[in-house]
Amino acid sequence: MPAHSAGASDPPIAGVGPEQAHDPLVLALDVGTSSVRAIVYDALGRAVEGAGTHTPYQMDTMPDGGVEIDADRLLGITCGAIDGLLRAEASLLVRLGGVACSTFWHSLVGVDADGKVLTPVFIWNDTRSRDDAAALVERLDVDSVHSGTGARPHASYWPAKLCWLRRTRPDVFGRVAHWMSPGEYMHLKLFGRTLCSVSMASGTGVFNPNTCNWDAAMLAECGIKREQLSPLAGDHEVLTGLTAEYASRWPALAHLPWTPAVGDGACSNVGSGCVTRDFVNLMVGTSGAMRVCWAADQVRIPRGLWCYRASRRYALLGGALSNAGDVYAWCVDRLRLDATDLEAELAALATDAHGLTVLPFFSGERSTGWADSARAAITGMSLATRPVDILRAALEAVAYRFAAIYERLREVIPGEAKIVASGGGILHSPVWTRIMADVIGVPVIASAVPEASSRGAALLWLESLDEIDDLNSIPAPTGRVFEPDSSHHEAYRKGRERQELLYDLLIARKS
Repeated sequence: MPAHSAGASDPPIAGVGPEQAHDPLVLALDVGTSSVRAIVYDALGRAVEGAGTHTPYQMDTMPDGGVEIDADRLLGITCGAIDGLLRAEASLLVRLGGVACSTFWHSLVGVDADGKVLTPVFIWNDTRSRDDAAALVERLDVDSVHSGTGARPHASYWPAKLCWLRRTRPDVFGRVAHWMSPGEYMHLKLFGRTLCSVSMASGTGVFNPNTCNWDAAMLAECGIKREQLSPLAGDHEVLTGLTAEYASRWPALAHLPWTPAVGDGACSNVGSGCVTRDFVNLMVGTSGAMRVCWAADQVRIPRGLWCYRASRRYALLGGALSNAGDVYAWCVDRLRLDATDLEAELAALATDAHGLTVLPFFSGERSTGWADSARAAITGMSLATRPVDILRAALEAVAYRFAAIYERLREVIPGEAKIVASGGGILHSPVWTRIMADVIGVPVIASAVPEASSRGAALLWLESLDEIDDLNSIPAPTGRVFEPDSSHHEAYRKGRERQELLYDLLIARKS
């Protein structure tokens, strides 16, 4: 159970000083879709004060829905983050026990037989393969695919992207010897070999999370062979022995154990202390997700949700939104809102009093309808509508989508389960956190972990190296508890009904 060690309005826990930190220390890399972080944690899962770097960057986007980044550019950004940390924290180097890594899920890159990159890293929200996803839906038994891989055909997963590449770039597709995640590509360059964690494999759409092995039928559907994928890592398997180039660049890391990259969503649950069915992690970053993680060999997967893995031991069940925190950012930017007193302005607005209905699908829909072609819409505007009204309605709209995911999760979680909110997109807005509680109708606990994904990667490293017995043995700090208001919940129920009606009119009938 996450330890409630922060006050009702306390900021996230800052960390621990180097002199109080318990060895071994772990360098955790968090390669996200908008930044790379390198943070040092101690053996109790506490960030070491001052031992961290943060490097923002932007993906390349295209008008046709493409979202990608050059693999070597991303590698350079990641290595630069490590450089900066090691230069600044030289006194801690001798105490480092190893390196952990969290990277974004579902993305892929192709290399030739010599390890030369042939494609960009195609990101999960690249929707250019949406027609190929639709074609897969037409010719496959979707329910069978969903139960066998934990995912349904969708542009965010490998099958649609691979089919799109085979159709549109057959020359490149034919030259690819190995397909991998960006974390595996990093390790290929650093160690000369790759390992794929069960966690990373589980987010591809070509892997069975219940058997923990590749799905032969989906591989054949995509036109690739098992030999083109990285070896699956064993329970405690690590990478050691940096190549000469990187060993000379980082001598302190040259012989340390590096765990294979783990999916950022799984790391977020672990880092937030949500590793039993009693706790649901609600994460709002650029995108959003609601997930439950627990020790399980076999999982029944409700319709509309996905199933991945944090490790062979821990299953991860939930749903994801392509747009969450970026909806807030879009409104502030495009509606030219002054952020100075924005929280106060939002708080002053009555519940669902704006008369607006919003579909927040700027990058298509994932859970629970999986409509690749869905796009955002706003109805109900009048001459009295103000920009802040649109923002409030958009935040409520995102909360409605989370509520739909929560209803599906209720099939596998106990009635007394608690929601723990993490991610800068929501923790920086108490108003939005309260909206989430009121819409879903259950208490929402604000996490006091500043960087849940990197912390989760560090804890998974500690468990893999037998430094801790169980992921639940180290509590995660939490903060303010937002109790739902029953009258607000009833008002939001009507708002959800309007959103579902608009969804049916504009999206469901076209899907």
